[in-house]
Amino acid sequence: MIDARLISPTDLTELRASDAPLTVLDVRWRLDRPDGRPEYEAGHIPGAVYVSLDDELAAHGDATDGRHPLPAIADLQTAARRWGIDKGDTVVVYDDWLSFGAARAWWVLTDAGVPDVRLLDGGLAAWRQAGLPLATGEESAARGDIALTPGHRRRLDIDEAAGLPERGVLLDVRAPERYRGESEPIDPRAGHIPGARNLPVGGNLDADGRFLPAEQLRARFAAQGVEDDTELGLYCGSGVSAAQAVFAARLAGLAPALYVGSWSQWSNHADRPVATGDSA
Repeated sequence: MIDARLISPTDLTELRASDAPLTVLDVRWRLDRPDGRPEYEAGHIPGAVYVSLDDELAAHGDATDGRHPLPAIADLQTAARRWGIDKGDTVVVYDDWLSFGAARAWWVLTDAGVPDVRLLDGGLAAWRQAGLPLATGEESAARGDIALTPGHRRRLDIDEAAGLPERGVLLDVRAPERYRGESEPIDPRAGHIPGARNLPVGGNLDADGRFLPAEQLRARFAAQGVEDDTELGLYCGSGVSAAQAVFAARLAGLAPALYVGSWSQWSNHADRPVATGDSA
């Protein structure tokens, strides 16, 4: 399985200055501002191409598919070539919100067989804190030649997610109040998948938005009963922030599966049971 890889602003600067084949992708996305293009145009890492998470890293299907189902591989390949990804490129992804958008790009691209995708640790804030320059406006790239194939990462469908708590650990990485069913601002039902435990995804990062050291990440998962041989699944609202949790678990040396449909799919199936409160 392709491992999670971080890159620092300093190392990215050196990579940009070298002759190494490189594509940098800006994946600005937030729940309240899903279109990050205005922020991208106001200031981005020089040479970075903007990626629309909603339109290029997700498909648009029925509500029962969830809010961010995976794009068709042909559509993803068309987008990736537009971004300028060539065979052999190092691809660096970043965002400005808890590495959610960047991790979604990392998961989707590595699942499609791109071998070297690195996540900028600390995101755009780390780049700015390092005093590095920004570019404005829109940038485009020469058409790439990457060829994609799906299915390189572990994933769960809705039935597999339902059965996982009986044989492993299923972690809901949303905020505790959403897990408990006290608040649900987006999806049709509140609560969590029966048997799932709660491990909020924000805890994978330090105060500067950088990923915790591997041993601390391992301790977070271990506190929820996850060991090296545990079958582990992760889900969130729509498969975006859980991709960040998958990245963190990979840094910790674990081999998780992503339930891509996540709560947005589960809660749209009226026949699926819902648990509330702190109990799994």
